[in-house]
Amino acid sequence: MAFPINEKLVVAVSSTALFDLTEEHRIFEEEGEAAFKNYQIERKDHPPGPGVAYPFIRRLLHLNKIFPNQMPVEVVILSRNDPEAGVRIMNSAKAHELDITRGVFLSGKPPYPYMPSFNASLYLSTNRQEVRDAVVAGHPAGFVLPTMVRDDDINDLQLRLAFDFDGVLVDDEAESKFADGGLPLFHHYEAENKERPLKDGPLMPLLQKLSKIQELEQIGEARKNSSEKVIRVSIVTARNAPAHERMINTMKNLDIEVDELFLTGGIEKKNFLDIIQPQMFFDDQLNHLEPAAENTPCVHIPFGVRNEG
Repeated sequence: MAFPINEKLVVAVSSTALFDLTEEHRIFEEEGEAAFKNYQIERKDHPPGPGVAYPFIRRLLHLNKIFPNQMPVEVVILSRNDPEAGVRIMNSAKAHELDITRGVFLSGKPPYPYMPSFNASLYLSTNRQEVRDAVVAGHPAGFVLPTMVRDDDINDLQLRLAFDFDGVLVDDEAESKFADGGLPLFHHYEAENKERPLKDGPLMPLLQKLSKIQELEQIGEARKNSSEKVIRVSIVTARNAPAHERMINTMKNLDIEVDELFLTGGIEKKNFLDIIQPQMFFDDQLNHLEPAAENTPCVHIPFGVRNEG
């Protein structure tokens, strides 16, 4: 029996995050809205190439083929395109064999208010201000940084995701202590509160639903973190000892296990991500994301004290 929509992992994505619409954006900026619209209509049967979010979305949708009885995933397009131009976007999804049947096309209006209508756990967009507005409104949204798309191996269908911890999976309580008193206060505070779980951050519901899908795969300890797993989740955090225990206890309290944990202690995260090779890395700090985006699709979550002002 398929999951009802309130139990599915629903990801909303903008057309510019899913497809490479660089030329279309140039036309819009240089020639105006009418020329952009005509270009889209005239090329409605000519799909654009993959965008930065494409490798992630392709593997996400593949989970429905692995678990056909449950169909645990739904992808929805939320777009500022007008309905006529939207025809090309939906046609392009079909041409790329992406099973996407739902979309919203709003002729310039921001689409993120419709996230709750679809029960979306994430909205990916290349519009930085739109993402900030969405997060301020309480929605789990992320800004997709420009990255060269590398998805040549069509047989590589393992979904690999990497998350920062504070300000992404949990709230910014601990980061606020760091901002107030630096590393010594942060370590002291976290050690003192190691038994008290942190509150959920913007992407914890996403991780919980990924964890629920992982439970569909009957795997033994011998296959934990193996290349055969359909989903592999890593946490790449600037935390190190003694601040690690509160993080572990928070995850244990939520009954969530991840495959890999990197306590980097402030070492450049790119050093690890280049080896992990995730289809998406989520972090609340651009200074971690911008170097990593050279080789890794990166998403900025503009949440919490690190993004004030």
